[in-house]
Amino acid sequence: MKASIGDKLIVEGTRHGEVRRVGVIVELRHPDGSPPYVVRWMGADHESLVFPGPDAHVMTGGNLPDEERNRAPITTP
Repeated sequence: MKASIGDKLIVEGTRHGEVRRVGVIVELRHPDGSPPYVVRWMGADHESLVFPGPDAHVMTGGNLPDEERNRAPITTP
């Protein structure tokens, strides 16, 4: 898995009733874009260090659905 700052990290719910979590990658820990990532979660006002599991995937800006692409970007200080 490789990512860039600004890509979305999608974590699918794996159990009945779990919701999909979507976050924006705001910091990379490795220059090659490999995990872990610092992610700011949409709908929540916090960031966390994430080691993505098999239920996660990255969506780059060009692959985002229109409603996601048109959201205001989250900037890092």
